Amino acid sequence: MRRLPGRSPEPDDQGSGHAPCRSGLPAELNTFVGRHDDLAALEVLLEENRLVTVVGVAGVGKTRCAVRLASLLEKRYCHGVGVADLAGLGDPDLLVHAVVDALGLTDHTRRPPRTILLEHLADREVLLVLDGYEQHVEACADLVQELLRRAPRLRVLAAGRLPLWVDGERLHPLAPMGDEDALELFAARAGAVRPGFALTGAVRETVRELCRRLDGIPLALELAAGRMRALAPEQILQRLDDRFGLLTGGNRSAPPRHQTLRTAIGWSHELCAPAERLLWARLSVFAGQFDLEAAEYICGGPDLPADTVLDVLDALLAQSVVLREDSPAGTRYRLLDTIREYGSQWLSATGDAERLRRRHRDWFLGLATWCELDWFSPRQEVVAVRVECELPNLRRAMECSMESSDEVHLAQYLAGTLWYFWVGCGRLAEGRYWLEHVLDEETTHDPSRLKAQWVLGYVAVLQGDAVGAISALQECREGAEQSGDDAAAAYAVHRTGCLALVTDDVVRAEELLRDALARYREVGELNSNVLMAQVELGMSRVFQGDLEGAAANCREVEEICDDHGERWVRAYALYVLAFVALRQDRTGPCRRMLLEALATGHRFHDPLGGVLCLELLALLTVVEGDATEAAVLQGAASAIWPSVGVPVFGSVHYGAPRAECAERARAELGEAAYGAALRAGTLLDLDTVVRRALADGNPGHADGSPPPEGHFSAGLPTPGGTRRPAASRMTERGGPEL
Repeated sequence: MRRLPGRSPEPDDQGSGHAPCRSGLPAELNTFVGRHDDLAALEVLLEENRLVTVVGVAGVGKTRCAVRLASLLEKRYCHGVGVADLAGLGDPDLLVHAVVDALGLTDHTRRPPRTILLEHLADREVLLVLDGYEQHVEACADLVQELLRRAPRLRVLAAGRLPLWVDGERLHPLAPMGDEDALELFAARAGAVRPGFALTGAVRETVRELCRRLDGIPLALELAAGRMRALAPEQILQRLDDRFGLLTGGNRSAPPRHQTLRTAIGWSHELCAPAERLLWARLSVFAGQFDLEAAEYICGGPDLPADTVLDVLDALLAQSVVLREDSPAGTRYRLLDTIREYGSQWLSATGDAERLRRRHRDWFLGLATWCELDWFSPRQEVVAVRVECELPNLRRAMECSMESSDEVHLAQYLAGTLWYFWVGCGRLAEGRYWLEHVLDEETTHDPSRLKAQWVLGYVAVLQGDAVGAISALQECREGAEQSGDDAAAAYAVHRTGCLALVTDDVVRAEELLRDALARYREVGELNSNVLMAQVELGMSRVFQGDLEGAAANCREVEEICDDHGERWVRAYALYVLAFVALRQDRTGPCRRMLLEALATGHRFHDPLGGVLCLELLALLTVVEGDATEAAVLQGAASAIWPSVGVPVFGSVHYGAPRAECAERARAELGEAAYGAALRAGTLLDLDTVVRRALADGNPGHADGSPPPEGHFSAGLPTPGGTRRPAASRMTERGGPEL
């Protein structure tokens, strides 16, 4: 299971956040305080009901309770727990994508995400946590109702400010904390900013009164405790008394607890220095997490110099206005949604909101561009981690650009520039959503539109959608020829050749791929796409029996990849070289190359590369004499293919190893034993089968662990930077020797 990239715990709740991760529940749950009775009651409700919704006022701790309970119950659900944070989604159409992602499902097919979700959950025992659905309550309710009807073993734990109003829903209203829980929370948070703080004597009674005046709302208590660095409890209580009536925002008809929360936030805002208030407002433009470099660029200006942002940010951290989170991409920060909404209102009041939104958009356009350059470098794995963490902000940047017809070309540019993420990191479904969305708008900015078109064609090829691929690629090629965009024409020819390859027109594929490589040389292009064209040319030569020619193609790719630190294409080159080695009866080198390619593809969450390696590994295993294990691997591959596309593209050539393996294993084991081993393999998920396959080898990072580089920004220039890409063999030789 995996969380939605870049998302965090409940936006309006107390707390210390947790880093986004691709698998498992958030690791950060050890600071959970109180709510013991609520957790026990929720556990009983979930045992008796399939849909339980935790409801309550903003800031009362709904998500913290839901996520904590999910972590405690995780082992009870044999197929795992998924947590989907829906608060930052601007488009209800993305809701299903978010849930698919939370469950860790990677699907390369053209099937609708809703279908993928229903098929996955149909016979699995899963706990799904849905958080922050309020802005899309109708769409969420519709999805939940269908999931519960079609997936009898599914349980849903929702957390929001209002019910879903779905049949069978049981509500658990989450009240503010009682005295003892509130005291425990305040003491824990105050102790974090003032070491040695203890609830003794008169201090305990003062804090008790403070908790009472704040109605036991966890977020309000967090904000008050954050002031313990500078103030004593008596001073906090006195200042709260002074401002209690003033800071209700004038909305006397609002429910008392809403007034209390606004009072707490407004009181904290009042106590901030002018620079802190300004940064608070400007940080509200971010969706989800952000890093220091982005905050300095986007929020800095004459009235808040960039070199002062860190100090001001530190002050907001001390006051619990901003939360610090450790993520695979390094240290990052986050505003709770209620805090963000308050800041957003102030930003709108200043008249500076549109400028900040475009500044945010421009930063993430630049980030995507630099990441595209650094994808072809030793920082490739770090780029994958960074873009996943920034996905909520990248979505917001595309949405911002779609709001004006004059800026749609920027959305097309961004959707096309992210090809390496859509394709290389297993995000084809969302990539296609954005590419089709931005191309729905006609523009006159040819380069951006043409790039989005060839990327859409590429995605469609990998999804097995030949009609969609031909349409996009033909339109791109015609537009490129009319406008004289030789690079776009090369990409269109290349991906048309790729389509010919997977549909068994190998002679035509070789012609088109050679044409594309020649065009790439003419325009001086050298990147992962160019090298992939040469790998695909090698594959077309394998299918025509030219093993030595194919090996020469892919050995050169391997060498160029080693020069530049490129790992993703290198894995595909190793796959072709392993294919050649097996045909030449060199089983030792074949296994070594396959295991390395399998481990690399798994690190990038690229299921296509992984399943191709498993198919070939199964044939190698039966050749080596272990027909049972070969059948298990083949069964595992069979279970993975539906999320990738038609098995081996429906290609006779790509499917030859699969057919040969089945024939040999069935002959050796007999139909019954072969079928049993095959069925055993279908029960293995991708993580398990990769670990199984790599058990006897040591290719490194086999478990999908993050790269050793640590803090991302140490290796990647900021979007405003001026670092030039590393010198390439193209510049050394005047063009790649392809």
